[in-house]
Amino acid sequence: MTTTATPPMLSLDEALQRLLDGTEALAHPERDTENVATADALGRVLAEDVRSTLDVPPHDNTSMDGYALRVADVPVAGSVLPVAQRIAAGQVGATLEAGTAARIFTGAPLPTGADAVVMQEQCEALDGARVRVNTVPAPGAWIRRRGEDVREGAVVLARGTRLSPQALGLAASVGIARLAVVRRPRVALFSTGDELVMPGEPLRPGAIYNSNRYTLVGLLRAAGCEVSDLGIVPDRLDATREALRRAAAGHDLILTSGGVSVGEEDHLRPAVQAEGRLELWQIAIKPGKPLAFGAVRQPDGGEALYIGLPGNPVSSFVTFLLCVRPVLQALQGMPATPPAALSLRAAFDWPKPDKRREFLRARRDAQGDLELFANQSSGVLTSAVWAEGVIDNPPGRAIARGDTVRFIPFAELLA
Repeated sequence: MTTTATPPMLSLDEALQRLLDGTEALAHPERDTENVATADALGRVLAEDVRSTLDVPPHDNTSMDGYALRVADVPVAGSVLPVAQRIAAGQVGATLEAGTAARIFTGAPLPTGADAVVMQEQCEALDGARVRVNTVPAPGAWIRRRGEDVREGAVVLARGTRLSPQALGLAASVGIARLAVVRRPRVALFSTGDELVMPGEPLRPGAIYNSNRYTLVGLLRAAGCEVSDLGIVPDRLDATREALRRAAAGHDLILTSGGVSVGEEDHLRPAVQAEGRLELWQIAIKPGKPLAFGAVRQPDGGEALYIGLPGNPVSSFVTFLLCVRPVLQALQGMPATPPAALSLRAAFDWPKPDKRREFLRARRDAQGDLELFANQSSGVLTSAVWAEGVIDNPPGRAIARGDTVRFIPFAELLA
């Protein structure tokens, strides 16, 4: 009797490389661009560099309320100068005559001839027409020079940047009213399982509420995707194949959770193989060992990516963050950068590590050390809500209280 050897588990890095290689070979929404108003571009990814149309600031201006003057006219503290003009933001003053000062307000253009500003706290207004300057100013004091922030023609936002509120402000500051952005990835999501029930429906014996559907829709939308939620598909091969055909049409990625094992009621595996191609991997991580990757044929002859996540809710959540997130970055023309980690001290003992790379749900205590959620089971979704992130623990590494560990905040994984 011959037996088939179980293939070795892939490391997370190996699995990620295969996913990204497969993504590069298929869907390319980053090649499709849209032109949107800058005000509507939050969270979108730039399809091309943004260059400044002007110098910022566009003229020398004051960074303080005070008095613009010539340094040569204030040889000693206490010098008194006549106030010849008043310049508010948005106004252009006259050339400053020697021996005079100009009352000036933050952001106002510096008048020609002035070479310093003295803040009003260091001045004393006299009879409304003169000012006593109680300090000797240095040349250039409190002056923001033309172009000191941005030079005309400079790249201020690079292609592949996901636009934050401050990035929108920067684009606006250089006069950009519309931005070329990458089309959002189109993702079809469905669940399989006759045991699944939607919240609000009666929970019949043996049924469970479909939590993964809500978690994954939220993760996809937070990642900048257009999501088609195709609901729950009956546990039949014909229904699963039909769902895959509907999902492939007009979508870049099909995402499911659970149902890719070899059980008699698990129809996703043969359905994907019939409608496209499929690879099943075991990844050496905990939680989240099983992962399916492949493609489904589209009506136009192309293919939509397919990723099947584990069914347990924490496994599905963690595997999405570790494996699907980089794919979505690649689909939007962004570099698939690993999340930044913190080195923090453990306030717990973990004496029996797994042989796989572990991602332990944890959060910081009042001292800034990491405490661990008591139940690290892949079915305990409360751990993912309670935690601030995960400890990335190497295979076989025991942790003792006081050890330094690698902590990845969810804020990094969800950014």
